[in-house]
Amino acid sequence: MANRVVVTICDEEYTFVAEESAAYMQKVGAYVSGKMEEVLKSSRVGRTDAAILTAANIADELFKAQAAAEQLRSQIKGYLDEAGKAQSEASELKREVFRLQQKLDALNRNNGKG
Repeated sequence: MANRVVVTICDEEYTFVAEESAAYMQKVGAYVSGKMEEVLKSSRVGRTDAAILTAANIADELFKAQAAAEQLRSQIKGYLDEAGKAQSEASELKREVFRLQQKLDALNRNNGKG
């Protein structure tokens, strides 16, 4: 069910309608408002231009975060591949230890009979 929440951005009220919680939508609104205030204070532009600049800044943050997330996914995949290889090597070494133990047992049995 969609939630309706009134959010204040730069002293203007907006009604958000979304599936997310009211607290989440307030958090989003506060973030946008903070970014808008930064642009308005630093660039002496009107609200419309500030909104466009804010949207561009947030889009930039999004793209950088997506790139960082993709890099982390790639890094994790590499670690998982390495872990899989290490696990395979460990299994092979366990089989080798078992084969050597069998040979040693056989040698001990043969030496005991001789």
